[in-house]
Amino acid sequence: MASEQSTDRGGGGELGRFLRARRTQTSPDQVGLTVGTGLRRTPGLRREELATLAGVSIDYYVRLERGKETRPSPAVLDAIARALRLDDSEHQHLRELATRAARYAPVPPAPPSRTVRPHLKLVLETLRPSPAYVISRSMDLLAWNPGGLALFAGLADWPAAQRNIARYLFLHPTARTLFPDWDYQVRGCVARLRAQAGVDPDAPDLTDLVGELLLKSPDFVKLWERYDVVGRKKIQKTFCHPEVGDLTLSGQSMHLEDTPGQRLGVYTAEPGTPDHDAMLLLDLTAPRPTAQPHKAAEQQRRT
Repeated sequence: MASEQSTDRGGGGELGRFLRARRTQTSPDQVGLTVGTGLRRTPGLRREELATLAGVSIDYYVRLERGKETRPSPAVLDAIARALRLDDSEHQHLRELATRAARYAPVPPAPPSRTVRPHLKLVLETLRPSPAYVISRSMDLLAWNPGGLALFAGLADWPAAQRNIARYLFLHPTARTLFPDWDYQVRGCVARLRAQAGVDPDAPDLTDLVGELLLKSPDFVKLWERYDVVGRKKIQKTFCHPEVGDLTLSGQSMHLEDTPGQRLGVYTAEPGTPDHDAMLLLDLTAPRPTAQPHKAAEQQRRT
């Protein structure tokens, strides 16, 4: 990812990459264009076709896509969004990229704090037996209750600093068997990272993770190059868990106020169902966390 960003010091390159990705993945028939029977060397729409649909000059659009035009007006952005048939989330992402291109800060921001407030850890405990956890904006697992960690089979084998949902999905050998719809899960995961990195591409927590996955996972590379920024989430998710068997849980993710992008994830099941029984078993059999170092030292002093 570092090499990808090296030419984007003005902020326009990321905007151009997004436009190029959406253009090449939009076919003429999707936007009502009739094309001849001859061979088209360009996948998706040609630049001149998109420029015509959006009502801007070809030269202007080419400069926009190449990152040389960094201050498109809201009207131009709206016209391009309509021409590309962007949905609301993609349209908003386009606006955010344009804002960044016009107001780019050259100093990379510091990584957000990984500290989870004590009352949030108490919330995780009170949610048992429902698996629950707190993740960062780059999907680092920051805090969890027993089921929240055990649900991702094998993740506890990694050091705490390496526990990341995206890293787990692409690099842990158990992930592909844990999720029967693994392909669907990873598409949504990459879309979320793409959206975050597009708005804040120099953030070290994001660049480090994306750089690692680009090096280690060909599957991640293919999805990253698609530049999807909208992930479709299922309300229910099925886990083929090696310890408690198959269980289907309803998932909910929510932003935590007054935190640096942290989110709470919770999975639930209807009481009295086999899924709830499996969830309860997961909570009861999950290894309990060891005492924190400062608490262990305090206990030793007391004895």
